[in-house]
Amino acid sequence: MGVTLDLSRAPARAAVKPNLSGLTRAELAAALIAAEVVRPEKARMRATQLWRWIHHYGVTDFAAMSDVAKEMRAGLAEAFTIARPEVVERQVSKDGTRKWLIRTAPGIEIETVYIPDVGRSGALCVSSQVGCTLNCTFCHTGTQALVRNLTAAEIVAQVQVARDDLGEWPSPKEDRKLSNIVFMGMGEPLYNLDHVAAAIDIIADGEGIAISRRRITVSTSGVVPELIPLGERTQAMLAISLHATNDALRETLVPLNKKYPLAELMAGIRAFPGLSNTKRVTFEYVMLKGVNDSPAEAKALVQLLKGIPAKINLIPFNPWPGSPYECSDWGTIETFAAILNRGGYASPIRTPRGRDILAACGQLKSESEKVRASARRKAAVETPAETPAQ
Repeated sequence: MGVTLDLSRAPARAAVKPNLSGLTRAELAAALIAAEVVRPEKARMRATQLWRWIHHYGVTDFAAMSDVAKEMRAGLAEAFTIARPEVVERQVSKDGTRKWLIRTAPGIEIETVYIPDVGRSGALCVSSQVGCTLNCTFCHTGTQALVRNLTAAEIVAQVQVARDDLGEWPSPKEDRKLSNIVFMGMGEPLYNLDHVAAAIDIIADGEGIAISRRRITVSTSGVVPELIPLGERTQAMLAISLHATNDALRETLVPLNKKYPLAELMAGIRAFPGLSNTKRVTFEYVMLKGVNDSPAEAKALVQLLKGIPAKINLIPFNPWPGSPYECSDWGTIETFAAILNRGGYASPIRTPRGRDILAACGQLKSESEKVRASARRKAAVETPAETPAQ
């Protein structure tokens, strides 16, 4: 006997409205035309008008756009959204570092960190993927499997959430709390270059968020074929997650090195567009006790980078649960830095920030992969002395 299912009463899944926050200027104008919200001849002007409301004033409701006709506002609200994603959790470190767990869609959670007193005034560390495929052995994020690339809208939303919390709307010209953007959060940005480049176009636009491309840094573990496209498409600053001076060690620490060994990586860096003494590459070097921190390796690093306009950020290893590494002793790090300085390279030792909330370099990982937010809040009530300020 056959069975027929009656699906006529099954609820229809609500269509997801496009978020205008993630569209470039050209895409925004095209979207307005496609939705028949404006006539083609008016699209460019209307797109500029909306752009300022979204990216300069930071509004999240079309109704707040006071110089847009009421009828048009209704049409925009019917076809689009400019809402923020859900902030699942917000933490503040004892050193002022802020971390947000942001849910952009069901099952899609990312961490974003604001670090005060970095750059001109403060830097935002944004994520480009949910999880990561690189499996760098010193990095907590690398222990979370890749879920997917983030869209340009989801990348831009991280900046918007931070500016909401910092009270930075409309976009200030002076005295910014957030002056720099670093793509050093979850994921490998060059495996998501299309969306990263679009997000940078939006973030850097002078009539919106207006953060200079010279204050936007993209960090890669060394996806060599995408280095020149990154420079040509974004004009952003380049950072290389290096951590070793020979292929054998780097293949252990950064497995991507098996695909793009150091000689190939260095050649790609030397060909990076615009490289100069005023546009130096930043090399990131995490200090691992007894692994990569000897004076011999410092000297090898000087030789490896010879001729490349660069600075070297020495990063004290930030521990995370289950990590096989320890941080180098402070004296060892200072000796390493002194050798680099004598070799002609600025080598600041990065002060660990946000360690108490797992917000430091290499510690980011979706909270859903660690402890559910509800459990954390329960623990905070039960053991307040051990919980960072909220």
